[in-house]
Amino acid sequence: MATIRDVAKKAGVSVATVSRALNDKGYVHEDTRKLINKAIQELNYKPNEVARSLYKKKSRLIGLLLPDIRNPFFPELARGVEDTMQEHGFRLIIGNADENPAKELDYIHTFKQNNVIGLISATNQTETSYYESLGFPVVFLDRTSRQHPSVYADGLAGGKMAAQEIVKRGSKRITLLKGPMELKTAQDRFKGAIDELCHSNVNFNVMTTASFTFDDAEKTAQELFDKFPETDGVIAGNDLGAAAILHEALRRGISIPDELQIIGYDDIPLSSLLFPPLSTIRQPAYDMGKEAAKLLIAIINNELIEQKNIQLPVTFIDRQTTRKVEDNG
Repeated sequence: MATIRDVAKKAGVSVATVSRALNDKGYVHEDTRKLINKAIQELNYKPNEVARSLYKKKSRLIGLLLPDIRNPFFPELARGVEDTMQEHGFRLIIGNADENPAKELDYIHTFKQNNVIGLISATNQTETSYYESLGFPVVFLDRTSRQHPSVYADGLAGGKMAAQEIVKRGSKRITLLKGPMELKTAQDRFKGAIDELCHSNVNFNVMTTASFTFDDAEKTAQELFDKFPETDGVIAGNDLGAAAILHEALRRGISIPDELQIIGYDDIPLSSLLFPPLSTIRQPAYDMGKEAAKLLIAIINNELIEQKNIQLPVTFIDRQTTRKVEDNG
């Protein structure tokens, strides 16, 4: 990897001259600047953003904090953020909190030490003191907050949609998985589904899940079939949970979707590759990431923000873990 010294040597100038050219600090002759730019291109030199931010007292670094990088939903969010930030000349520092408050706080301190000028957070601690008096703006992604701008999908509509679809496809004994209590987005999904089920001619049970991690999903799947063996329809809190239930059902010899229908939530890329492919409620993860990035950039640039809380629509993706409607007419 080329250094600033390599650039100076190739351009035939001092390191101090290259530094002045890069940081627009002091006079550099136009011919000299051209030599430096040519050397930068030929060497594919990438300036150290942290060092530049400390020198110029201005940064192009953005923090992105994710709750569990193993969940394929969050890289989709991150890609939307990254693509938009790069288009506008910003760079990301990504932290993985592992749904651990201490680790989340540690990453926030790391972002501050690296002189970020904004933070996008998709973690579970939206109402804590962690995000007060940071000195830079915060936007929450796939989360809602009373204090900060946020971008999220319509959980109420998603939960209602999942319940409607599984009922009209013939499930009569449904188990509904309730996500973590601290996540309003998860509780919105639950409320949308429970309201719909209460007005439908079906029996249903509720199971609470402590998190959206795969380890918890495996335990929940085993517990579900032990507690409610008559279940003929499951509305999962996310696609990882749905995948674990699908795996456990097939292990127990349960026919999908004839004996058991499953609807997930998120539409992660893995969902279409499962066997059978998973029916699910699609959150537009990539678009959510882009919207959060655009919102943060607008705040950084002191632009007028008309809408600080952006809600995106969800859709039902009909695959093979649900029956066709005409089969249950």
